Amino acid sequence: MMRNCRIADLRAKEVINIRDGLRLGFPVDIEMDRETGRVVALVVMASGRPGGLFGRGHEYVVPWEKIRRIGDDLVMVDQETTEPMPQPRQKWLNL
Repeated sequence: MMRNCRIADLRAKEVINIRDGLRLGFPVDIEMDRETGRVVALVVMASGRPGGLFGRGHEYVVPWEKIRRIGDDLVMVDQETTEPMPQPRQKWLNL
């Protein structure tokens, strides 16, 4: 099992919600606390939603404490699934 994970590696891992089995999508961004330097959330592009070059599409924001395991191929999270956020947000660090 991998102990460390680079941001570049995280992009290739599919995010699955273990609560309802929903495939949320793939990480596209992270949110960081600028004062502490800690990651506070993972931003996931919703599967099957349009995005692309000119728009971010729909996103899920997964708080870091909701991440249960980061494996070789996927990230397992445990949170209530809601509709993805349709509007673009301010970027902190673009993957």
